[in-house]
Amino acid sequence: MSNNQIQKILGSILISIASVTVVPDATEAQPSLAECQPPQPNEYILLVLSQNWENHQTLQRSLSQQLQANLCQYLEDTVTRVAGFRDLENANNWARYIRELSGLSAFVVRSPSTGEIRSNYPAYNPQPLGEGYAVLVDYSNQPELASEIRQILREDVGLVAYGQRHYLLAMHTTSQKAANSTLGQLSDRGFWTMVVDSRRVIILTRAVNF
Repeated sequence: MSNNQIQKILGSILISIASVTVVPDATEAQPSLAECQPPQPNEYILLVLSQNWENHQTLQRSLSQQLQANLCQYLEDTVTRVAGFRDLENANNWARYIRELSGLSAFVVRSPSTGEIRSNYPAYNPQPLGEGYAVLVDYSNQPELASEIRQILREDVGLVAYGQRHYLLAMHTTSQKAANSTLGQLSDRGFWTMVVDSRRVIILTRAVNF
């Protein structure tokens, strides 16, 4: 084969390569999610830790058509926001149904109301926990563990966000000794417990009732 023939073949290959159009991977260009909107007055919503679009779609197929579900960002989590609940018992029943059906964590969130003294459901008002030590319990998609911890400690159990996960808050204190004591007490009972810097913890509610 002559040099001229080789050059012609190489030229054809280069032209073919140059004409190839590279299509970007759609998964690499996912738009950032909008922050979840708070509930309307006198409304309850569910926040389900779906984490990705596939789980969101699976969850959406199991919901009633009367319920509005959209994927959004809550703190550092990707969640499915389910709206349309005016009745607390109905919202709580749906949260339990979703947990049993999918194994995903689901929480009832209420709209803030003025003059309210206390509620067992998180208001949409996340804020840093503050100085001190936080004793956190990994509830492993079993939020009903809050009831067991409450019976052991005889104190309210909260719900917090730490890192990119949610935990039950067993104690918030400025005493490292008290925090370590509670850590040992719960660990001895088989709970997966840890003590962390409470300044890195976001409080969702100080009292839950699952």
